[in-house]
Amino acid sequence: MLFRRDEWNLLKGGAVLHSTTRFFWRVAGLISLVLGIIGIFLPLLPTTPFVLLSAFCFSRGSQRLHDWLLTHPRLGPPILEWRDHGAISKRAKWLAAIAMILAFVVALLGGAPKEALVIQVVVLLGVAVFIFTRPIPPADES
Repeated sequence: MLFRRDEWNLLKGGAVLHSTTRFFWRVAGLISLVLGIIGIFLPLLPTTPFVLLSAFCFSRGSQRLHDWLLTHPRLGPPILEWRDHGAISKRAKWLAAIAMILAFVVALLGGAPKEALVIQVVVLLGVAVFIFTRPIPPADES
């Protein structure tokens, strides 16, 4: 037998996941979380996608880290709003819009080639359409 029986962990749905695989999910979650936290301070690095990715990774690698992330006072609510309603808060939408505008202005002032600016505009508009067409969480609608 390649692995000892106690090296395997059963997850929900009867799927079998090896402890090494769980380790890599935890590492991916931690890297994603660190990038998300850095994104809080760097406007060009998106926070929310990295935090959502870390929740996804932790759900497969560490129930303890997943629970910690979901109950975190600052990071947990957006994850729960996305998970439960597919929703993005008004504040997050407008912060994302400002970050996208800043990213474009930096590229423009930095002398990026016209082709790169066109691609950036197309991508940023696509992201903006996606973000602004998501519902607002019920707690945020008042």
